[in-house]
Amino acid sequence: MATDATLQFRDPDAAREIADRIDALMADVGEPVNLMHVCGSHEQAIAKFGLRSMLPEGLAVRMGPGCPVCVTNMPEVDEAVALAEDGAIVATYGDMYRVPGTAGSLADASAAGADVEIVYSASEAVELAEENPGREVVFFATGFETTAAPTAAILAAGPPGNFSVLSAHKYVPPAMEVVAELPDTDVDGFLAAGHAATITGYGLFEAFVEEYEIPVVVGGFEPLDVLLGIERLLEHIDDGRAGLENAYPRCVSEEGNTAALETMWEVFETTSGEWRGIANIPDANLAVREEYAAYDARERFEIDPDVGAADPLTERCICGDIMAGTADPDECELFGEECTPRNPVGACMVSSEGTCKIWLEYGGRPDL
Repeated sequence: MATDATLQFRDPDAAREIADRIDALMADVGEPVNLMHVCGSHEQAIAKFGLRSMLPEGLAVRMGPGCPVCVTNMPEVDEAVALAEDGAIVATYGDMYRVPGTAGSLADASAAGADVEIVYSASEAVELAEENPGREVVFFATGFETTAAPTAAILAAGPPGNFSVLSAHKYVPPAMEVVAELPDTDVDGFLAAGHAATITGYGLFEAFVEEYEIPVVVGGFEPLDVLLGIERLLEHIDDGRAGLENAYPRCVSEEGNTAALETMWEVFETTSGEWRGIANIPDANLAVREEYAAYDARERFEIDPDVGAADPLTERCICGDIMAGTADPDECELFGEECTPRNPVGACMVSSEGTCKIWLEYGGRPDL
């Protein structure tokens, strides 16, 4: 039963109060401010609730590389397609199903007769292996720390012998460093993803703040959470300090979920890898450690994708620039025309966390 003390996160009056404080802070700062969030869930809240319409002129909030599906590189998709075409049951999250590789997606492979199953968790992929003991089941595992930890728990627990993981998991902090160093991005503050910080803890960002002298605020995903995170970042910028703050204390602690972290680092290690359209980023991919090589699809199978010719439209896609924060979706000549959710050219138009799909659905800069 609701009471007067119940937390409210969609209160229009509270939103206007925070917006007024944001206006005042921007007036104090007296110059344009560029903020970046690194989470598709933040972009969903910003676009769905028209939050950019509440922000003052000169304050830009852009999405960085915060969509794990979007930064999954085309050769990683090609590997999953090749495994499916070679007879394995490939299980993956729904957002990955239609993400284009070099010349095709898992959806294309499925249409041609391959066995591709959509699952909602790593444990569901294990159940699929248990139900099909005579088949190899490969979990095409994507996502940041939030989904990497459950994948690690599955491997640490000892899954069935016919189960393996094709890891496309990513680790966010090194990507933030790359974005911070891009000359065209010019980020004044980062709004970090609350759900990832639930695993890692907000203390993870201390070294980043000290190294790059850029404030970081960990924020939640309700409209008031996002506005509060923006306000806190502007307070740091107005004071001229590069601080770290947790604006999501109901879920995030400084140390995070230590048990989940211990398991994640027991199973995975960081390695360099290409983030789709952005760069080859040191220590930003999560690879299965040698101790768990029996469950590593790359060690278990000879994967040789037959990629064929790439879609020529991909050369005109600016998804990488969008995820780096140097362009908005409506600056792409393909946006809403050749590239739509039904016929996506780039990964940003596929995932529910992809900036292009979100902007096409809700609009990025609404005039409300």
